[in-house]
Amino acid sequence: MKTVDTVQALRAELAPARRRGETIGLVPTMGALHAGHLSLIAAARRRCDVVVVSLFVNPTQFNDPTDLTAYPRDAARDAGLAAAEGADLLFAPTVEEVYPDGFATTVSVSELTEGLEGAGRGPGHFDGVTTVVTKLFNMAMPDVAFFGQKDAQQALVIRRMVRDLNMPVRIEVRPTVRDSDGLALSSRNALLSPAQREQATALSRALAVVGEGIQAGGRDAGQLLAPARAELERNGLSPEYLELVAPDTLEPVTTVTGEVLAVIAARVGTTRLIDNFLIHPVAAAASAVADRDERP
Repeated sequence: MKTVDTVQALRAELAPARRRGETIGLVPTMGALHAGHLSLIAAARRRCDVVVVSLFVNPTQFNDPTDLTAYPRDAARDAGLAAAEGADLLFAPTVEEVYPDGFATTVSVSELTEGLEGAGRGPGHFDGVTTVVTKLFNMAMPDVAFFGQKDAQQALVIRRMVRDLNMPVRIEVRPTVRDSDGLALSSRNALLSPAQREQATALSRALAVVGEGIQAGGRDAGQLLAPARAELERNGLSPEYLELVAPDTLEPVTTVTGEVLAVIAARVGTTRLIDNFLIHPVAAAASAVADRDERP
């Protein structure tokens, strides 16, 4: 695997593959790689001739400077993991390479970005995400880009951006990877103490309670979410949000009539974590089994 840090070098490395008509896959990351990221790289390896992993902690999507400073970084470790998983090229640009002096352009998606993470992390969060992803797509010009279901709202926003702007890239969203105790893998998990790590498992249990309620025939969102809130309270957690929403619009669901997305965000100590389960009323049990099968 080769590492490059400029757009010019990235394009030069990809030019021969592009001339040969080979399929280029991109896995955008902010580093601190874990098994979830590695599953995306593995999927790209299976589907593409050339696999590019980008490594860039994007400052414009952080509304809290302290959160940006605390975000875990270990570039050497990340490079080793990406190479071992089969990446061909690691693109690790500097902030100055991505946002040169005088940079004054923003890519913004409305509606889908207003609730949930948009409300919790501030109006500029998704503008930062969509702007940097647009730049990465223009830099690498991939045929396919791989994202994780754990960041469900982000994946939906990027799909909408690609559709609306006729970007020539296919978005593939891969299932959330979980630890053996159900906790969704996240780079931010490294910031948790052992006690907080145990406390954080309540997020996935709360979502599982919702799924079990739907499986048992529950359809009223308020009644389905009540025991999930109780599970969080028993573990000393207060969610920033815990909702049932439509998977394609993120509009709140009051009565379950079809597939729904159960979404949650909560702070464990000072670390903010998110998670979600995609649930279908007639297939909740199968969905739960499939979700467990994604755990390493």
